[in-house]
Amino acid sequence: MVSLVWAFSFGLIGNHLAGLPPAWVGWIRLALSAGVFLPFVRRVPWKIGLGLFATGAVQFGLMYLAYLTSFRFLKSHEVALFTVTTPILVALLSDLGARRWRPCNFLAASLAVGGAAILQWVELESTAPLIGFLLMQASNLCFAAGQLAYRVLMARLVPAMPDHRIFFWMHLGGFAVLTPMILTDRLGQELPVPTPMQWAILAYLGVMASGICFFLWNRGARFVSAGQLAVMNNLKIPLGVAVSLFVFREAADLRSFLAGALLVAVALLSVRKP
Repeated sequence: MVSLVWAFSFGLIGNHLAGLPPAWVGWIRLALSAGVFLPFVRRVPWKIGLGLFATGAVQFGLMYLAYLTSFRFLKSHEVALFTVTTPILVALLSDLGARRWRPCNFLAASLAVGGAAILQWVELESTAPLIGFLLMQASNLCFAAGQLAYRVLMARLVPAMPDHRIFFWMHLGGFAVLTPMILTDRLGQELPVPTPMQWAILAYLGVMASGICFFLWNRGARFVSAGQLAVMNNLKIPLGVAVSLFVFREAADLRSFLAGALLVAVALLSVRKP
């Protein structure tokens, strides 16, 4: 469900928010996300709270910082392509944390990367700057590390607490990381003035795509194997192409879509939870 929402989000951002400062958009989204979970927040042990704050700072704040900055060097379809390495990073970080090597996880993640790359490769321009690619890999690394860290932190939380009671601390961490950047970037400049439609889209993206969907994604990450989690990180790409084809009526290669979706499906089937 989260992947499907994110698939629609790409079209909304590309078609309606292109004129707004990307970092400011991310900051507003995280502010709204934190507001969604503020009424449910509960106290947690300070070590867990600090861990959640730091995890949110990495998974949401630093991820957005690298991701949004990459748009200065890359086109949107190049950004989409360079997200396909996330499953491999999830698989490798999971094995590193467990101190053991699982070849099936790495193979499944590699299949997911290959399938997603097929979906996007026809659009790639070979002149994409290296710095843009490196920024996207930093973004992927932050998002992958955050998912796995959240699994560990929730397993250590005693007594156990529902996810929605603690997720405010995650969004607060991401918001806190972006705040100094926004203050510096906007110093001496006029604040953006979105149109009413843009405000409505920002509200939807902040509450749904960043707020509820980040929450559901991390909660779901607790109940699947590391291999399944790795593969699911690329599910948004075939869904995004499907939305472009059948909803926004954009031009896309249907054969590449089918081939890539098949590879992602095969990868998912290969990592059933024991």
